[in-house]
Amino acid sequence: MSERPESAPKPDARPEDQPEQAGLPEEREVRTRHLLTVGGRDLAYTATVRTLNLEATDAAPRAAVFSVAYTLDDVEDPSRRPVTFCFNGGPGSSSVWLHLGAFGPKRVVLPDPEVAPPPPYRLVDNELGLLDLTDLVFIDPVGTGFSEVDPAAEGGAGPFHGLDGDTDSVGRFILRWLAREGRWTSPKLLAGESYGTTRSAALADWLAERGCFLNGLVLVSVALQFQTFVADRANDLALVCFLPGLAATAAWHGRVDLGEGGLHALLDEARTFAREVYAPALFQGTDLPEAERQAVARGLARLTGLSAEAIVERELRVEPMWFAKQLLPGADRVVGRLDGRYVGRDGAPDHAKAQRDPSYDAALGAYTALVNDHLRRTLGWETDQPYEVLSMAVNQAWDWRAKGGLPFGFPDLSGALHSALCASPGTKVLCANGLYDLATPFGATEHTLRHLRLPEELRGNVRSTLYEAGHMMYFHPPSLEALRADLVSFYAWCCPEPGG
Repeated sequence: MSERPESAPKPDARPEDQPEQAGLPEEREVRTRHLLTVGGRDLAYTATVRTLNLEATDAAPRAAVFSVAYTLDDVEDPSRRPVTFCFNGGPGSSSVWLHLGAFGPKRVVLPDPEVAPPPPYRLVDNELGLLDLTDLVFIDPVGTGFSEVDPAAEGGAGPFHGLDGDTDSVGRFILRWLAREGRWTSPKLLAGESYGTTRSAALADWLAERGCFLNGLVLVSVALQFQTFVADRANDLALVCFLPGLAATAAWHGRVDLGEGGLHALLDEARTFAREVYAPALFQGTDLPEAERQAVARGLARLTGLSAEAIVERELRVEPMWFAKQLLPGADRVVGRLDGRYVGRDGAPDHAKAQRDPSYDAALGAYTALVNDHLRRTLGWETDQPYEVLSMAVNQAWDWRAKGGLPFGFPDLSGALHSALCASPGTKVLCANGLYDLATPFGATEHTLRHLRLPEELRGNVRSTLYEAGHMMYFHPPSLEALRADLVSFYAWCCPEPGG
């Protein structure tokens, strides 16, 4: 069910204010009403598509932030109903993936794990979404979706495209949204994916400093300590953290022998080998005796399905994109980076490392087409501008330096998460990872959680789950069902009072 959209300017706008607002258009808002059936229960809800303008600060110019909110109708006391602010990562990605892939009331249907066919594509009711548990606000950071910076501003959007500027702008949007909707006393959660988990940790700390405490954080494909997953030449730690995920991917493609113990026994073997054999061997570098080097290479070959001789030639450095290109026969065949279950043609047989990601190619066309169609045709947002699904310009211009941090090295937001949890001891965290994720591997999340250094009484506030899929585990229907079940339990844990 969908009613005709009703457009409305921002309620506090005065005509005499508009000429002074540089190049940004007046705030817009469109509301439509819909119906979704979940588990036999009919859910009437309102979709609110809007822009909220952020006023200029000393650090950043004005910007318009675009969002889509889904709120349950006929709730007796909305101030007691949970609200979850959702975003993806990149950096430079819109929120389309969590919006139409996992949590929203509509879901893209695609074959898994296969490259999508050409159009048309299908968007269906999402019975595995979260609307029965929480209201949802999908946020597109500046430079993504339909969010934009004041075109008259000097320096463009640069101040928003960095660790600190991004945190500040999304945080200010959240505070404005809470004020606009009268939801300050609602249970509040953040749900971020990939760099969105980086943003979530930073935001949790930023919000706590301003007295806005959270009930929970949903961290999908965790990216907190970048040293654990950026496979730089001078960084051994990432190689160690990747190894269990490489073993899982090799097993999926039948390149290693699982034996009687099955997949989980292989993963335990890979974890132990990574910690007790691989890490010490990498640490020794050229001091490693040749006999030990050969033994380590054989162990890596056993776990990854690669050639021990090639591993020795690579100085034992099994980097994920080299693995992706070498795992399967054929010079131009690659497995996916975001999801190692996917297989595609790389088109660059002369490169030793993968140049394309078939798991990203598989979904991009369908998600781009359907989000543009859904926003316009179903939710009534009229514009002739294309929706920016992923801006590589934003990604490549990102300022990774944090205020007060070192001007070099790998970003590490585990300290921000630690600080937020200490400030708000009631905040709960769910870390969700995919077995076949070759971008932010589950081994990196396990390392981060082992080194979070939380006080003993707070360690139980963090849960971790693992799914038999990749970075976007919700592409895999059984994993989406499992994620939904884990989130039902999580919301009952961090928001014990029903909210409608």
